Amino acid sequence: MNAEFIEALNEIEREKGISKEVLIEAIEAALVSGYKRNFNSAQNVRVDINRELGNVRVFARKTVVEEVTDPRSQISLEEAQEIDPNYMVDDIIDMEVTPRDFGRIAAQTAKQVVTQRIREAERGIIYNEFVDREQDIITGIVQRQDHRFYYIDLGKVEALMPLNEKMPNETFKQGDRVKAFITKVEKTTKGPQIFVSRTHPGLLKRLFELEVPEIFDGVVEIKSVAREAGDRSKIAVYSSDPNVDPVGACVGPKGMRVQTIVQELKGEKIDIMKWSEDPAEYVANALSPSKVMHVTVYEAEKMTRVIVPDYQLSLAIGKRGQNARLAAKLTGWKIDIKSESQAAEEGFVYSEPVSVVSKDKADEPKDEWMQNEAYEQENEEENKPVEEAPASNAGDERE
Repeated sequence: MNAEFIEALNEIEREKGISKEVLIEAIEAALVSGYKRNFNSAQNVRVDINRELGNVRVFARKTVVEEVTDPRSQISLEEAQEIDPNYMVDDIIDMEVTPRDFGRIAAQTAKQVVTQRIREAERGIIYNEFVDREQDIITGIVQRQDHRFYYIDLGKVEALMPLNEKMPNETFKQGDRVKAFITKVEKTTKGPQIFVSRTHPGLLKRLFELEVPEIFDGVVEIKSVAREAGDRSKIAVYSSDPNVDPVGACVGPKGMRVQTIVQELKGEKIDIMKWSEDPAEYVANALSPSKVMHVTVYEAEKMTRVIVPDYQLSLAIGKRGQNARLAAKLTGWKIDIKSESQAAEEGFVYSEPVSVVSKDKADEPKDEWMQNEAYEQENEEENKPVEEAPASNAGDERE
């Protein structure tokens, strides 16, 4: 090795961001192993690389003793004082033992070490780049598929999308460009592993942030997202500016903003509603597109009971209970739904159109209301022959 080698290390430091000193120390450590392996030596040696000229020298480290028992690691006091009269017992002497053809071994070892360190540094750079992008959207190109993953090319690295993280209504072929949500970035011995998803609710949230400037600017805030990927989603939004309609901002002029997201999600229906601090109003909004007549809130049980018009019961529950299920996920409240006639039969009296009545459920007759799960099961049977009103997309929420 020579000065050109040192200049090459300087260039690597500038381009790759790997410290020259770190590389030299790694090469020195590797050369110690290389020396012992190639020259069958058990001596305690160290390798020194000149930082300016690149010269490599090997030194055997020996301890000064009065009587030598191991010539590989010891030197007699007489021999040591022949080198320097100041040496005393227990001093350490570095004696140069550089082999004549050691330059070839040094060059080969240095190449291996530098290549490995560059690879590790590049992996580290890629990991640091993507670990900061967890919970964000990336765009890549589908490369291939096996029995577990889709492999998506991101340029410097491949992302892994498990097959169950693909929406059920979409298929991919090689070369397709796809947007996905980064769920996890892991550091492994083979480099960073990036896992992505098309079904995660975060994908919907990030798509709205990309399409709606008011969300990006912080005027409109996404409070909650509930999603059944490929079929239907609900999103609750709030505006800190009373002059900005959060639902209208997300829908966009002539529905263009939300339709762009619907197309990206292969026709997934999206209900957008206004978030409210009032749990009764929030639950009523979440059951959109159905109309709600009354909401009773049981704060202790984190539960609400809702009355809807008779003709809206099927719409409020949704196909296989989907609308009620998504509303419960969105709000975090359990929701029981009754039609107006069922409430009247059970003697439930209410006056306000949508009101919150905080009660303890134990104060009511135990058979007055049915639990949500049992009620949904019964209504699935009752509502089978009833044709469900068409579920609206985002534009219906403005009615």
